[in-house]
Amino acid sequence: MIYLDNAGTTKVDSKVLESMLPFFSDIYGNASSLHSSGQVAKEHLEEARQKIASVLNANADEIYFTSGGSESDNWAIASACKFGALKGKKHIITSAIEHHAVLHTLDEMKKQGFTITYLPVYENGIVKVEDLKNAITNDTCLVTIMFANNEIGTIQPIKEIGKVCRENNIIFHTDAVQAIGHIKIDVDDMNIDMLSLSAHKFHGPKGIGALYCRKQTPLFNLIYGGAQEKNRRAGTENLAGIVGMANALEIANEEIEKVSNHETILRDKLFNELSKIPHSKINGDKENRLPNNFNMCFEGIEGESLLLLLDDYGIQASSGSACTSGSLDPSHVLLALGLPHEVAHGSLRLTLSKYTTKEEIDKTISAVNDVVKLLRKMSPVWDELQKGERNHVI
Repeated sequence: MIYLDNAGTTKVDSKVLESMLPFFSDIYGNASSLHSSGQVAKEHLEEARQKIASVLNANADEIYFTSGGSESDNWAIASACKFGALKGKKHIITSAIEHHAVLHTLDEMKKQGFTITYLPVYENGIVKVEDLKNAITNDTCLVTIMFANNEIGTIQPIKEIGKVCRENNIIFHTDAVQAIGHIKIDVDDMNIDMLSLSAHKFHGPKGIGALYCRKQTPLFNLIYGGAQEKNRRAGTENLAGIVGMANALEIANEEIEKVSNHETILRDKLFNELSKIPHSKINGDKENRLPNNFNMCFEGIEGESLLLLLDDYGIQASSGSACTSGSLDPSHVLLALGLPHEVAHGSLRLTLSKYTTKEEIDKTISAVNDVVKLLRKMSPVWDELQKGERNHVI
């Protein structure tokens, strides 16, 4: 089995798993308890918080533990909007290619009277800072733009976006779920006020994430009923998950250059070889993207068939976000790049990890070539294209 869906989730690093095991059986105290077992648990909890803060160049008391990226996104946006509403400001700026954890939260904000500006990303999948400047109004209370896209891997000009927000006294939130562990992130240097992350994207456990919230940035209560997370998110902490997340992030940060180089070489081989397939197209900017992200469209085929046949070859891939993989609609991200529906349906996303090998990539290149040829032979659309009865789009 060749696993190439690491943007969906990753294998837990064996060192991370080993670090978590004592917290299921030996160090199992409740970190809110006053007895010695509870205080030992509390020490490990705060040590993990400090580790995460150090990677981000943040303060430990600016890190809040959550169940994952979606919760962190929801919490950050809802909090910033509540603060904005108290000041009479109800305008939000985002991009057209955000994760649905952001987009669906913004849909809820619309019901509460907020107006949303969706910045375009053009063919390369990148927001223009000038468009952001032009979109800001006196009513803007929040800018939420993802660090790197989960489908096409394009990296946004986060530092410049943060600078514009800082100059205009607007809260800036970024969904960094895909970026963290692949890109060095300095929340202070990059002018980030709020940042979401999730452990299972960088070889940590599922069901645990964090929200960074800069001091003086308002953060309203999410869950009531206890004093955990500075009274803002009640509930006994998932200590094993928190320790695993902190260690996974620390390892990812230490290995970032080595892993990035490894992934980039393999990613570029995929692009160079599969671009030779006629009427195929790279989605998003080829250079300014995550080192592990490959995304292409192949005209005349349907993405679901491509994935199913690749699975028969033992290759596990995706066409986009795992959160919407059951949808028959083409990706909103690919449509935002200007691709027509019929081409967007033929997309393939391959996302690599430090465990991906050259041999696996060679086998994948061969398999994709075979499957695309097979599907085109069976496709009435491809037959019409070949006969000149319809024009090629790519």
